[in-house]
Amino acid sequence: MNDRTQNGVSVRLENVAFSYGEARFVFDAEFRAGAITAVMGASGSGKSTLLNLVAGFESPQAGRVRIGGEDVTALPASMRPVSMVFQENNLFAHLSVEANVGLGRSPSLRLAAQDRERVEAALARTGLAGKGKRLPRELSGGERQRVALARVLVRERPVLLLDEPFASLGPALRDDMLDLVARLQAERCMTVLFVTHQPDDARRIADHVVFIEGGKVAASGAAAGFFADDGPDVFRRYAGTNGRESRHVARKPT
Repeated sequence: MNDRTQNGVSVRLENVAFSYGEARFVFDAEFRAGAITAVMGASGSGKSTLLNLVAGFESPQAGRVRIGGEDVTALPASMRPVSMVFQENNLFAHLSVEANVGLGRSPSLRLAAQDRERVEAALARTGLAGKGKRLPRELSGGERQRVALARVLVRERPVLLLDEPFASLGPALRDDMLDLVARLQAERCMTVLFVTHQPDDARRIADHVVFIEGGKVAASGAAAGFFADDGPDVFRRYAGTNGRESRHVARKPT
């Protein structure tokens, strides 16, 4: 880890309790400022619920959510310093690429010249220069996710939540998108929480791993420690051979 983490904002869940139906969750965890943390666990363990509580899409029944030390528990999602990218990229099919990105600056799309400049810069940074007039249906799956990331850039929020946005992509394209996230995070010093089922995704770009089991944080720590021979048992059982392989996987650019 390098000094850039000093410029980010931490995310803290203090005994945050939530339930729906018979599912019960209690999260107590801190996510390092300016770092990329992989949130892993079996299906139904509570990974997406954790992200939704940070984003403000769900409200805790007890406990507090703090971002950058500020208690945001009572703040609506629109007021939190957070952007989120979902597996379904939430693009509006009838709007152009540039308009979809522009929504990150103004929900009414009343964009000043400076806003339009930011949109163009974000499209260029995510490899979409010259494609601003296209509709989402004219793009590949990877390109649509790049549009979602470009919208994140123009929002200029310090926390980025990724809920398996690249799960439907092939391995090579998924690696390209992970590397793009890592580069953008390094440039912007964002605090990134990303949900993934793939140990290779975490190994590729994560600084830290938080492992969820049974609605609670079962293990957390540096990614390197998770993939070591003496990594947490709960993670090794989940990951199997993939979690213990020593083959080289490129780390994120710095």
